Amino acid sequence: MPRNGAINRSRPALRPSEQPWQSVGLLLDAARPEKPQLARGALWLVAAAGLEALAPILGKRYIDHHLLPGHYRLGEMATLLALVLLTGWAATWLRFAQLSRMAGVARRSVLRLRERVYAHVLALPMAFFDRAITGQLVSRVTNDTEAVNQLYRQVLYVMLDSSLVVIGSLAAMAVLDWRLMLIVALLVPAMVLIIAAYQRLSAPAVQRTRQLRSDINAQMAEGMAGMAVLQASGAAGRFGERFGRTNAEHRRSRIAELRANAWLLRPALDLMNVLLLVTVIYAFGRRELSGVEVGLLYAFLSYIARVVEPLIQITLQFGQLQQALVAASRVRALLLEAAPHGPAQDGGPITRGALRVEGLTFGYDPARPVLHGLDVDLPAGSFTGIVGHTGSGKSTLLSLLLRFYEAQQGRITVDGQPLDRVPDAAFRDAVGLVPQEPHLMSASVFDNIAMGRPGITAAAVEAAARAARAHDFIAALPQGYDTRLGEGGARVSTGQKQLLAMARALAGAPRLLFLDEATSNIDSATERLVGEALAALHGRVTVVAIAHRLSTLRAADQILVLNHGRLQERGTHEALMALDGGLYRRLVELQTLEEGAGDAAPSPA
Repeated sequence: MPRNGAINRSRPALRPSEQPWQSVGLLLDAARPEKPQLARGALWLVAAAGLEALAPILGKRYIDHHLLPGHYRLGEMATLLALVLLTGWAATWLRFAQLSRMAGVARRSVLRLRERVYAHVLALPMAFFDRAITGQLVSRVTNDTEAVNQLYRQVLYVMLDSSLVVIGSLAAMAVLDWRLMLIVALLVPAMVLIIAAYQRLSAPAVQRTRQLRSDINAQMAEGMAGMAVLQASGAAGRFGERFGRTNAEHRRSRIAELRANAWLLRPALDLMNVLLLVTVIYAFGRRELSGVEVGLLYAFLSYIARVVEPLIQITLQFGQLQQALVAASRVRALLLEAAPHGPAQDGGPITRGALRVEGLTFGYDPARPVLHGLDVDLPAGSFTGIVGHTGSGKSTLLSLLLRFYEAQQGRITVDGQPLDRVPDAAFRDAVGLVPQEPHLMSASVFDNIAMGRPGITAAAVEAAARAARAHDFIAALPQGYDTRLGEGGARVSTGQKQLLAMARALAGAPRLLFLDEATSNIDSATERLVGEALAALHGRVTVVAIAHRLSTLRAADQILVLNHGRLQERGTHEALMALDGGLYRRLVELQTLEEGAGDAAPSPA
């Protein structure tokens, strides 16, 4: 719906104080119902880590008690080897089972988070969508929530499992030789320092990459939505160049992120692994080696591999963790967008549809009002037209009647109660809207009219179509009401789209019906059908119509003429035409001249 006044079209962004780590609470909330599953999974991973820690101890006993002394007791040796295989198999099976469990936890958590975000977006005020960019919103609801799936399914699983393996290995080494264990344990604080350096270098690049990905989605959505305009105006090349610049910037940001990964993740820990092996072997070399210590050396070398590789896996996951936290912080920023908090909605349902506007003042920028002190009565069952020059406040008044915005001064009542006190469900059930550009889905005619209303029948949909004078052309479609309309209603004409929008509005049996320039883009025959539908509603439904084609409003009970946000004239068509020099009369005369000039123009050869 077009709106007057200066609108801020800047994209919604993270608040200046927003940091990725602040989104941890959001991630925990998404998985809160999964606590039992997570607890069982953690216990199983503890068991897997314990089983894995046994293998080097069993190998040490095999070497120290059988190979080196030459005590070849085949039964004991076979038992030790079988235990090594059994513990390895059991640890592997437990990890596989928990990886499958975490995949289920991840999908359910993302499902809950995505539904929460989408429900929140649907509840946001229209003022938010004045500055939001559709492609970026879609990116947050889809791409950013999907990054949370990666967090649960892979990052947290790998980090928890690897941490347990490190702890189990260090504990086993402490039992064997606590002094050598301390040498190996030095790797842990070194890893913390590497991760801190990585986070410091990569966080800005990761955050910038996510933002640029949203920009790419937004530009693609804008370009595809306006493809006809781009090609007709020769702007496709310019838009392609703009997309290329954004894409190149995304590439540079991604390269900066990958460079941080290349220098500070696996290569750094691989180097530390080599240094650690050298240090441990040197420490053994400084001692008086005996046959018994050969098994100990084997065990320690095995444990070093079991410590280093999990630490490498943990650091490798920090890249994914960084991306998931940035994505979650973007989702959290969207969830922090304030939904409207008006007064308590303790009113009753709308039964009659009598509207009253008292002292109404409003501006998108409060310092620059669009409407000034309007006082209007719209009786129940009446037909009221609203006209005026562009920028006079027509659509703004309609938006306030639809509760898209809240007035800064004055009030609107319906059936004697404040409009904002009517419960949302009761208000939406009582309201029908026919916009200037109907939004049609690629679903069937039936689905476009029913709009998912619970319990609506085929008979009710057909009755709404007949009331909107749309049944005849629907019946002529290949599959009638089951005909799919294609994207944006591509299979029907502009006038037919308008009649379908009227049928959709009437299918809800509204008490209030609003038309926003509903006849501006249709031919005279379709306008006549709309007029017939409105006449049939007279006395039963309160109709408020903005119309550029003033012939639509000839039958209105009253016409409100706005001028620079003020009510300049009010009356029936005949009464306003009788005002010598009146604004409405001038608008009608000007439109009549324009239509006459169009009819007199010669036809093109």
